Amino acid sequence: MAGPLSPGPSPGGIGGSTDPRLILGEEQLDSGLELLLLAEAGLWAAVDTALEGEGPGLGRSHWRAAFLLRRRPGIGVQDLSKLTSLSKQAASKTLSDLQRLGLARKASGDLDARRRPAELTPEGIAFEYRVAERLRTLLGRAYRTGGLDGVAGTRRILAALAGPRQGVGLNRRDGL
Repeated sequence: MAGPLSPGPSPGGIGGSTDPRLILGEEQLDSGLELLLLAEAGLWAAVDTALEGEGPGLGRSHWRAAFLLRRRPGIGVQDLSKLTSLSKQAASKTLSDLQRLGLARKASGDLDARRRPAELTPEGIAFEYRVAERLRTLLGRAYRTGGLDGVAGTRRILAALAGPRQGVGLNRRDGL
């Protein structure tokens, strides 16, 4: 049975140095993992509900890709694959589906198809907004429950979990 687990060095310098007083046991870490899994299930349930009204052929991966294209215009298949942990083939199919449905477009030219930047069309922006609005409502409610200190702490924790994925993609917006 493992003993208390200390946080170790600060990952990538996010949020400064770690507090040496923070020692978490297995139970506290497992409780955090459980809450993350339950929160993820709640978020995806909201996405699924929103997608029911969007017509056939649009799933979670399509919304995730649309959201990331809105936040990081110009990403291509390789970046989408890195950001979502989709295989390159699945990321390519997802972008192709969005293109076929008129929700995204890829830059034309001599660029390698895997490196061609993509962006949302006005219809794609509207699709992404309709689905994300439910999530913004849930997140806003959760942040209000956590209070001002909770918002900053949660963002630091999530940023540490996201790790190097935060830097993937062209035109990365500040303040993720």
